[in-house]
Amino acid sequence: MKTMFALALATAPLMGGAAAAQGVPQTVEPLVPAAGTILDVSAEGRTTRVPDLATIRAGVVSQGATAAAALSDNAQRMARVLAALKRAGIAERDVQTATVQLQPQYRYGENVPPVITGYQATNSVAIRFRDVARSGTILDTLVAQGANQIEGPNLSIDKPDAALDEARQDAVARARARADLYAKASGLRVLRIVSIAEGGSDAGGPERPMAFAVSMRAKADAPTEIAAGERDVTVSLNVRFLLGQ
Repeated sequence: MKTMFALALATAPLMGGAAAAQGVPQTVEPLVPAAGTILDVSAEGRTTRVPDLATIRAGVVSQGATAAAALSDNAQRMARVLAALKRAGIAERDVQTATVQLQPQYRYGENVPPVITGYQATNSVAIRFRDVARSGTILDTLVAQGANQIEGPNLSIDKPDAALDEARQDAVARARARADLYAKASGLRVLRIVSIAEGGSDAGGPERPMAFAVSMRAKADAPTEIAAGERDVTVSLNVRFLLGQ
């Protein structure tokens, strides 16, 4: 979420009537008051939230002597994985096909053309877990049903608007405190804010996920646990102040 806005507290000069009559385009002058000292301050505001959304990719990789055999085995395994997700209460809107692939497997030799030895079929889905604490248990269930490829989790905040507003308030407060410091050091005081521009924000979206693979013969000795931790929500502002006596 990135917005740009300015609070214009100064009037830009108007062009002369002759220029307007000739149809010359009008330009907006920078927001610089006629009198006073201008101070530009950049500040980052932040707050924290516990992620409440985990996105994990789970799938099945199958091998077969023929393309049809690999696809058939893959389809059967994937059907069991999808059925397990449904039984676990994962809504259809939270399951999306991510990858479907069929690739030949080759044997390479010196000075001879590659020989196809079989085929590998891959099918994976991206799953959104709205109960992060349960995601580890559900992953264990998916592995038991045939899933042998898992990537993630991506942890994020589902509805970050309130957290972003907190970060904005923090950014304004930090900018004002910094402006007061500079003004005092210069023998001046802050008269008012001239403009505020939002330079960027981080809504606590997903970071680069951890990746791991599960062997087709793997059997977990202990349940998988997903720790949500905390995510920073940040907003950057550029604030222009007018200083004076």
